[in-house]
Amino acid sequence: MKLLVINGPNINFLGIREKDVYGTKNYDDLLAMIADKGRQEGCTIEVFQSNHEGAIIDRIQDAYFDGTEGIVINPGAYTHYSYAIRDALASISVPKVEIHISNIMEREDFRKVSVTAPACDRQIYGQGLEGYLTAIDHILSK
Repeated sequence: MKLLVINGPNINFLGIREKDVYGTKNYDDLLAMIADKGRQEGCTIEVFQSNHEGAIIDRIQDAYFDGTEGIVINPGAYTHYSYAIRDALASISVPKVEIHISNIMEREDFRKVSVTAPACDRQIYGQGLEGYLTAIDHILSK
């Protein structure tokens, strides 16, 4: 199975930004964890990160053509206002899971609203980096 993990703005700053919210593990730790999961499950997992909305949309659209069979996405702050990313997600019919490292329901009010989650099959939040593994497991179970 071929999966795609998309990380939006500032996710590449894990271990640097707001350690009390996002933890002390860095982005390379996340990449290693995802790569290990791919090896354990015998699947190919590509990870893509961008701080640019259009690049994320382009990668979602490319997934339609490249044989991607499931998407895990952490849209970062775009979660709360990018109808363009939401529309791109809705355009493809593979299983999709939205992931958030922190518990967005216990944070600022604006973080509780996701415009992208309705285009996904499931939303996972508050599990730290382990949430990515839960999301991958969800897609593999489909």
